[in-house]
Amino acid sequence: MTDYTTLRTTMVDTQVRPSDVTKYTVIEAMLSVPREAFVPSELRDAAYAGEHLAFETGRVILDPRVLAKMLDFLDIQKDELVLDIGSGLGYSAAVIARMAEAVIAVEDDETRAAEAQSSLADQNVDNAVVHTAKLTEGATEHGPYDVIMLQGGVEELPEEFLAQLKEGGRIAALFVEGALGVVRIGYKLNGIVDWSFAFNANAPVLTGFEKRQAFQF
Repeated sequence: MTDYTTLRTTMVDTQVRPSDVTKYTVIEAMLSVPREAFVPSELRDAAYAGEHLAFETGRVILDPRVLAKMLDFLDIQKDELVLDIGSGLGYSAAVIARMAEAVIAVEDDETRAAEAQSSLADQNVDNAVVHTAKLTEGATEHGPYDVIMLQGGVEELPEEFLAQLKEGGRIAALFVEGALGVVRIGYKLNGIVDWSFAFNANAPVLTGFEKRQAFQF
């Protein structure tokens, strides 16, 4: 029988901590949340591998190092409301829920959203709600948000999407630029999001966040 607890500890000790993730809240959350409970059953033996886990065409559960480093930069507080875009089967929402006051996770497929909500309930995560909508729509009715995270790559972020971030709030996004990817942290000041470099990473682009093609005659 697979010892997932030991695998989870090994993941944190050999993947997360060596990636300059130092905040206790991030370490504690990733030690506490059983990743295997939020992946398709056929992927459970690979749940703690140091890589993205593809659960559907074009969609992944982010590499634990990428997720942890994003969370480390965001420094989520216990009184904050977080919007988690593309939460997949709920793993990222479960991790964030241990750090935040509440999490609104957005998924664009009703069946997947229901599965994620069920998995969160099974793990007694009572401060995370899965909202079904286009990923680019976010969840305006529950916002604005102190923090926004995107669980996949983006090429462009629509202004109407960024409007859901509170003044003084922050956002983590993995920008795919050709063959390269860069995680940037944005801070909203005076209605404008100012971005700073965090680290390099890559992931498939989330639906709706592709670069819009300019019209040509």
